[in-house]
Amino acid sequence: MKWVTWVLLLALASLQYDLWMGHGGWQDMWKLEKSVVAQNSSNEALIQRNRALTAEVKDLADGKDAINEMARDKLGYIQGGEVFYRFVPSGTLTTITDTSATIPTR
Repeated sequence: MKWVTWVLLLALASLQYDLWMGHGGWQDMWKLEKSVVAQNSSNEALIQRNRALTAEVKDLADGKDAINEMARDKLGYIQGGEVFYRFVPSGTLTTITDTSATIPTR
């Protein structure tokens, strides 16, 4: 009768080992939980990016202000009736010494 008890305990221990340490056990569950947390944070960043892109698409589709702004920024667009000013940092301009040759006199 003792040997039957030992065999059953050994069988129970081997089944418990597979449950705790085998494929699909606690260790795999912990790894999957960590990967789910990492994937959720990545998904949240992508959701925020998609919302920003959706808002930009709506702006481009609905209003001309966004189109004008992008054209001004990327293409140098100037509307009719506007005055264009360019601000150049000091030290980048060369000094003109002979102004009589460039400015006509009356």
